[in-house]
Amino acid sequence: MSTSATAIAALPEGGVDLSWRANLARAVCVLVPLALWFAPLGIEARTQHGLAIALFMILAWMTEALEYALAGFIGCYLYWALGVVPFGVAFSGFATDTPWFLFGAGLFGAMATKTGLARRIAFIVMQSVGKTYSRILLGLIITDFLLTFVIPSGIARVVVMSAVALGLAEAFGVGPGSNIGRAMFLIITYAAGLFDKMIIAGAASITARGAIERVGGVEVLWSQWFFAYLPCDILTIIIAWRLVLWLYPPEKESFTEEATYLENEIRQMGGWNAQSTRAALLITLAIGLWLTDFIHHIPPSVIGLGVGLAAVVPGIGVLTTDDMKRMNYLPVFFVATAVSMGEVLVQTKALGLLTTILLSWMEPMLGSIMQTTLVLYWTAFAYHIFLASEISMLGTSIPVLMNFAKSHGMDPLLIGMIWTFGAGGKLFAYQSGVLIVGMSYGYFNSRDLFRLGLLLTLVQCVLLLLLVFFYWPLIGLR
Repeated sequence: MSTSATAIAALPEGGVDLSWRANLARAVCVLVPLALWFAPLGIEARTQHGLAIALFMILAWMTEALEYALAGFIGCYLYWALGVVPFGVAFSGFATDTPWFLFGAGLFGAMATKTGLARRIAFIVMQSVGKTYSRILLGLIITDFLLTFVIPSGIARVVVMSAVALGLAEAFGVGPGSNIGRAMFLIITYAAGLFDKMIIAGAASITARGAIERVGGVEVLWSQWFFAYLPCDILTIIIAWRLVLWLYPPEKESFTEEATYLENEIRQMGGWNAQSTRAALLITLAIGLWLTDFIHHIPPSVIGLGVGLAAVVPGIGVLTTDDMKRMNYLPVFFVATAVSMGEVLVQTKALGLLTTILLSWMEPMLGSIMQTTLVLYWTAFAYHIFLASEISMLGTSIPVLMNFAKSHGMDPLLIGMIWTFGAGGKLFAYQSGVLIVGMSYGYFNSRDLFRLGLLLTLVQCVLLLLLVFFYWPLIGLR
């Protein structure tokens, strides 16, 4: 599901007609790049034209004037059709492992959803953690974290978890706008976006990993990324849980029907069947190989796509070709076109120009490790406000950042991980399709999101400093 489609689906009946805004955005996406194409800048024509088409793609992604994948395809076509680069360069992102890693992750999600494995995990965790309001909130955020491994899509996880939260809200006897309802939907929505950056599972972290490896020239191990952020994952679970409890105390103190609801749902799911067992074994195999990639050094994308394809093989997996046909491939294409744009910018020498122009102001501010971490974190946070999509934000900025890091003798992996982490902080729903989907259920509003987002963004900054100063040096980072 794209951010645009979700936003449209979430609009209330009789809402304001925004067609004039869409038309204005489309006009800007055409006129501004055209002005750059013909502007007398005194730089090489190929470089200037590459920048102009890249600007079209970035503006289309920022304004959501077109569906993300469509805007990317048009940009790649223009690179080729207008003679800026050959076809093989214009569509080079499709020949990298990044989009196909995401495709494999999508098969994981389809497998976990079809077999009911994701829902089973959710209810088992919820029942194990506890049945009070406080324990249920903790169970929701722990489940959100665990499902990141089996449903590598924040939006898909919010949809699955929202079904659980809706049942719990009914059991609590509360509706939209209640503290209990707001707390449950806020915590599953915001946490989904955070965990996608700290585990190489969601589209954003997969995109970031690919760009760091390709442009930064360093190996990015799945296990290293996972263990680098594991303390932050644990602390985020605890802090987010306590923050939501503090912000939204329950309206009632007595809870009697919630335990019955959880037990009934688990009983209705029945025992493990052959399909759910095979799905669990395949996902466990993938996680095991990812966690040990520092031993065998098999790329995470090879493992993810291989296990994902095994899920469709008759007798081994649980998916059919019809299941594959029903998958949404647009996110895969979007990531591929974003990667292609980065390669075109390299080939046309526009990346070097962007590095000089866009990041030269950072050099005087990069001194101690604390200064560098704070500058990168808050710059990424601010950049994400203007370039709303996380994938486009990371796909367009990390190649420039990697070029900057190498030219200044900085560690590309460290810089890339800090920058990717900075993309996790959000204040507004438009910044992520995950937030839009969560808000569309009507249980919390933009004020709730801003308040929790601001607090967690500040918390994440402190946690990042602790990681960089005390933990990452122990595991070989920095």
